[in-house]
Amino acid sequence: MSEQRWNVSLASLLIVLAVILRLLPHPANFAPVTAIALFGGSVLPRKLALWVPLLVMMLSDAFIGFYNMAPVIWACYAAIAFASNIFLREFRVFRTIAAILASSLFFFVVTNFAVWISSGMYVHTWFGLTKCYVLALPFFRNTLASDAIYTTALFGVFIAVRATTHRFVSLDPQKS
Repeated sequence: MSEQRWNVSLASLLIVLAVILRLLPHPANFAPVTAIALFGGSVLPRKLALWVPLLVMMLSDAFIGFYNMAPVIWACYAAIAFASNIFLREFRVFRTIAAILASSLFFFVVTNFAVWISSGMYVHTWFGLTKCYVLALPFFRNTLASDAIYTTALFGVFIAVRATTHRFVSLDPQKS
């Protein structure tokens, strides 16, 4: 089996396990989807990397239920996958930590701005926008924690399996 095919197979298995976790009961905003986008963007070929988080959301939302914010949320995950496909092609601890933080913050800023604009829950003033972000902070804590935990788990298992099977060459499928 080629190195790229092996990477895709292992990554796909890990992503399927993460999808199952999204379908199981979990605290609000404690889900593996950002980790899937970061990890998939890093180890999968670009076309797969962009479609994986979208398919994860579409399929799991079909079970969980669709909602008004779905296009914004799906776009955020696609953007995260695209960015990680560029910036995380080679695994580096500090770069991955920065990507986790940036992704969590990006998701928080974009989705809460969309809530402020579209929900009618907040007045369309600076005060309303500030209130929207302040009230969303408890959800951000869960988002950041889940992004860090799940991303670490996906990369950790992937690297450990590669190392134990003597396939540790590069996370970049184009170099494998």
